[in-house]
Amino acid sequence: MSRIVAIVGRPNVGKSTLFNRLLERKVAIIGDQPGVTRDRHYGVVEWTGQQFTAIDTGGYVKGSEDKFESEIRKQVEVALKECSVALFMVDCQVGITPQDEEFAKIIRASGKPIIIIANKAENQSSLLAANEFYNLALPAEVFPISSMTGSGTGDMLDAVIKALPDEPEEPEIDLPKIAVLGRPNVGKSSFINALLGEERLIVTDEAGTTRDAIHTRYNLFGKEFLITDTAGVRKKAKVSENIEFYSVMRSIKAMQDSDVVIIMVDAERGVEAQDLSLLGLAHKYNRGAMIMVNKWDNIDKDSNTAANFEKEILEKISPLDYVPILFTSVLNKQRIFKAIELALDIYVDLKKRITTSELNEVMLKEIETYPPPAIKGKHIKIKYITQLHSKTPAFVFFCNLPQYIKTPYIRFLENKMRKHFGFEGVPIRLFMRKK
Repeated sequence: MSRIVAIVGRPNVGKSTLFNRLLERKVAIIGDQPGVTRDRHYGVVEWTGQQFTAIDTGGYVKGSEDKFESEIRKQVEVALKECSVALFMVDCQVGITPQDEEFAKIIRASGKPIIIIANKAENQSSLLAANEFYNLALPAEVFPISSMTGSGTGDMLDAVIKALPDEPEEPEIDLPKIAVLGRPNVGKSSFINALLGEERLIVTDEAGTTRDAIHTRYNLFGKEFLITDTAGVRKKAKVSENIEFYSVMRSIKAMQDSDVVIIMVDAERGVEAQDLSLLGLAHKYNRGAMIMVNKWDNIDKDSNTAANFEKEILEKISPLDYVPILFTSVLNKQRIFKAIELALDIYVDLKKRITTSELNEVMLKEIETYPPPAIKGKHIKIKYITQLHSKTPAFVFFCNLPQYIKTPYIRFLENKMRKHFGFEGVPIRLFMRKK
């Protein structure tokens, strides 16, 4: 079950400001003029150990003949249809407007859990004014917040987590789940058709032929797994049709439900911003990942072409350079079965457990050779390492002064872990704790 939260409301109430605060970085462009947000933005939010995908939407304006506002309106309606929880944002300082009342009818009809976010509650009078929004007669609690300063967002997030569906339980038959993601027309459906040896999926030269996520049960070399073809995820500025926005959301859902993500790119275009965005989401959701460079047959090559291409990709995706890269041609069936073998190897590493004795024997030697640098004259000693019982690889390093171990040294430890134990294509988490 998906965990998608849509931030909706009329223009200029602060939706993008809240979105940026939830992601703790500036992703969405913000401004004082209505209509600044036209493209869809999405990202992973973490709160109290749980994750969900937040979707920033444009301001909903009914009755406008403006082309952009018409498309925004359609996409907001799709977001309401597909999300798990809707955050209806209003403005404390302005109060209820006719647009708010109109949109309240639409959000009520969606039947989704609703939380009213009364934004711009920066003083006592606006905090009291937030109670006015109970007059919208929605089955929702009102949370006065300031998306600018962050006040009130903690209580709001607690309510969001409570309203979200539970994390999906492991299925009785725990088959590896592989999702194929990428921009439109890179060859995702052709890849799965080539694996199956039949035209299971519709393939055309037109971008966006696949609108939904399609699941197929498959057996290769005696190994059974589920593989999912998804709709093309194009640059957000080009997602103009509401049906394409629907496809993007379904692709995010497919990633949430998968174990391993194959991000397919076109060899002639290389890795682009949208591919990096998908890779970042896979990392945050602790999914295994690989990059499949398709249409390699279209590239003029010499003895160094593949090496140079791989080096360029690794520089772009750093620090996620643990992700393997494979060059393929679906048209010529070149290395397509190798791609599945690699995805299944990543799945095995995703579930791998290393004994505590082996961990300590190998890693303590590395730490002894290159110990953590002393901070303020204090020497840091890592004494013990163990793997946590979690769905994806996570390790605890017990030491005397965990607060002094900095990111570069954690990165060093991660590289040594990968050198000795593999974990190709798998995000691993390292925690420093006081013994």
